[in-house]
Amino acid sequence: MLRLRPYKSSDAEKVVSWIRNERIFRFWCADRFDHYPITPDDLNEQYDSSEGAGDVYHFTAYDEQGVAGHINIRFPNPGDLDTVRFGYVILDDSRRGQGLGKEMVRLAMDYAWDIMKAKKITIGVFEENSAALNCYLSSGFKDTGTTEKYQIGEDVWNCLELEAVRE
Repeated sequence: MLRLRPYKSSDAEKVVSWIRNERIFRFWCADRFDHYPITPDDLNEQYDSSEGAGDVYHFTAYDEQGVAGHINIRFPNPGDLDTVRFGYVILDDSRRGQGLGKEMVRLAMDYAWDIMKAKKITIGVFEENSAALNCYLSSGFKDTGTTEKYQIGEDVWNCLELEAVRE
């Protein structure tokens, strides 16, 4: 059974180790870092620079086997406490196919609904990342029909905007 806890800087080494190639890296962060690969220090520096902003929360998913995943929840619009956005979602690649990604997303959704009192959760996912897209859709997210394009190397990827609204 997975649980969420606040991210610790010591988690960075594990999180970065799951990013085995640039494709996975771009699925994970789009264009939020200007270089690949990143180091644990790069990740922590970015997170440290957002500390105190009060609009982003970093979480680590873990179970009896150790750290299993990572996710951020942030308020994307200043002053709007009704909408949160998930990002930097990644799972230990050696543990894929066990339902842990969906479990982590559901835990984060519960946190957003119950603790943050959000009314809507949004997330962007690249069309090319079918495993993540399926995970989010099966967790209750719906495609909004909005697509943003990203230049990734020589390719253009479509990023689908998904949302879940509290009933």
